[in-house]
Amino acid sequence: MAVGGPGEQAAGEAPDHRSVLVQVRASAADLPPLRVVAADLAARVDFDLDTVADLRLAVDEAASELVLVAAPDAVLTCVFSLDPGQMEVTLSVPARAGARLRQDTFGWRVLCTLVDEVRVIAQPESDPPLLGISLCKRRPDPTLTERP
Repeated sequence: MAVGGPGEQAAGEAPDHRSVLVQVRASAADLPPLRVVAADLAARVDFDLDTVADLRLAVDEAASELVLVAAPDAVLTCVFSLDPGQMEVTLSVPARAGARLRQDTFGWRVLCTLVDEVRVIAQPESDPPLLGISLCKRRPDPTLTERP
């Protein structure tokens, strides 16, 4: 497992933006660190406990989907991007030729309910092809109040 932390700020990057990179073998047995990092980072950016649990489960589900399409001996890359009020997680893996992510499964529906936005990343022209999933969870705006 490789882990990278916040480094120097990139040009044009927001001052409060932080990124963490985690890489693990694309194997179900090697996914637990991703869940731990997702939960820890979500807690550090002040998401409530339910949201922390949702993000941990969403990262696990996305990573599990990518393991199914991974090329032999592939490394799964996960980038956690933290901004004020939101967390974005981008997972990607070199995929087997012709592999695709199924979006008609129960797991995919669960994934879509756990976060605010889910996007598929596909780069079939790369060698090997790259498949990924991007997740975004936003913290509700505390200035907005519901009326009875």
